[in-house]
Parts: sequence; C-alpha cells; structure tokens
Amino acid sequence: MHKAGFVNIIGCPNVGKSTLMNALVGERLSIITSKAQTTRHRIMGIVSGEDFQIVFSDTPGIIKPLYKLQEKMMQFVISAFNDADLFLLITDIYEDIQLEESYLAKLQKIKTPVLVLINKVDVATQEKLEEKVQQWSAKLPNAEILPISALKKFNLDAVMDKIKNLLPPGEAFYNKDEYTNKPERFFVSEIVREKILLFYKKEIPYSVEIIVNSFKEEEAIIRIQADILVERDSQKGIIIGNKGAALKKTGTAARKDLETFFQKQVYLELFVKVDKDWRSSDNRLKNFGY
Repeated sequence: MHKAGFVNIIGCPNVGKSTLMNALVGERLSIITSKAQTTRHRIMGIVSGEDFQIVFSDTPGIIKPLYKLQEKMMQFVISAFNDADLFLLITDIYEDIQLEESYLAKLQKIKTPVLVLINKVDVATQEKLEEKVQQWSAKLPNAEILPISALKKFNLDAVMDKIKNLLPPGEAFYNKDEYTNKPERFFVSEIVREKILLFYKKEIPYSVEIIVNSFKEEEAIIRIQADILVERDSQKGIIIGNKGAALKKTGTAARKDLETFFQKQVYLELFVKVDKDWRSSDNRLKNFGY
C-alpha cells in the first residue's frame, strides 16, 4: 500500500524548524540563521520512497505581526492548518510555551495527528527535558512527544518512522525525483537574503527583498543577475559599504553557496535599489509572492 501526505512544520521563531526540515529532506532548502523571521515563505521539501511520499512544509515562525509583510507571513502559517495530514510542532529545551493561544487552541481541537518535537536536547539535562515533556503533555494531551536534536540528527530516524506510520494511504503528489516545489530563482533569492541576515545588523535584513531578474544556465556556468531592494537610501549605502566592500563580501559568500547548491560554476551580479515602503504595499508584496 502506497502512503502520501502533507507534514506541516510549525512553531515559534528560532526553535529549529528549518534545520529540522533540511535534515529530514537532505537538501538545504530553508535558509538558517540565528535571526528571527528567517523563513518568510512556506517552503516545501519532498521525501519519496518506494511506497511513500512525504511533503514537508516549513512555515515562518509564529509571531504577532507588526506590519503588512508579517501579516502576509502569518497567512502562510494559517494555510498550513488547512491541508495538513500531520503536524510537527517544534519547540526547544529553552522555550517557555509562548505559542499564541489561538494556535494552541487550534492544535487542541483538530483531529489531525500532532508530534511535538522538543529540539536541542543535546544541550539539556534529563531534569529539564522531563519538565518540558510534562508541560507539553498538559497543553496538548493528544500529541505524541519526542526529544530530538535537529543539528546533531539525534532521534530523527524515530521521527521519520512515526511520520510514515501516520501517513494516510494515497498516491504520490509529485514526481518521485522532485525534492521541492520551489523554482531555482527562489533559492537564489533565499541564499542571497541569508547572507544579508548574517552580515548586517539591526533593521537592515528585515527591510530587504531580493529580486532575481535573470537566471541563464549555460553548459559550464550559470549567470545570475539580482537586485537587493531596500526601503531607504541610507540602507542602500550600508548594503554597498565603503567602496563596495560590503556588497562584494555578500556576493562572494552567496556565489560560493550557490555553486554548492547547483553543483556548477556561478557568475552572480548584484545591484542595490531603493523601493520605499515595499513591506507595507499590498501590490508590492503580492509581486514578491506573499
């Protein structure tokens, strides 16, 4: 019997959702940094076997939205509640139960199976772990709770076994050789944005969007041209840096990761442009896929 289903990953920012999905799928699909709100879109990773297909969906960390972009990000989380065959609720050993009450209430009511994965147990004491298990058991008595370390890949085989057991019968949704539903340009923009999250501070990373204008794959090289959009002229100067040094550092690091991702030589050209208040414009956000 063939089984297939949508396994949706939810949780607060910085608990390891993207690290977990990358470990389970085996591809670097979701950008991972230590900054909150790293994942802005709903990113799907597909794992297929002879008699199963799991469609993982990584979602933005659950927050109280402060502006239009964050509202759009939370719509991706809400959509994850509508099509899940199984939920992976990711928390970690440090996190107090801060999940918005409305989301907890949804999880308490739904009939869809829920696995609560307590991440980062490689840095926890047994007492701390037992305390967290008791807290989550009280909040979600119908959920099954598993300790994991996404970074160290601890107990992930057990998670995969649980997922396969809980999948409903069904045919594959995607070709068995696909591992994501996102186009190549999407991963270019994510890798460039990751470098900006790593290299720049304060508000800069959250005011940035990446537009890939051209992606031309030749026999020996991929030629990519992309714009880094910011909201203010002062931000443009910071992104470029003194004599272009900061932009060059970003471009070099992104190019190296793109070459690893595509397994091919990459020529990357980056420009910085100002698009005032793009985070608050419905039309602009729609154009960017939110």
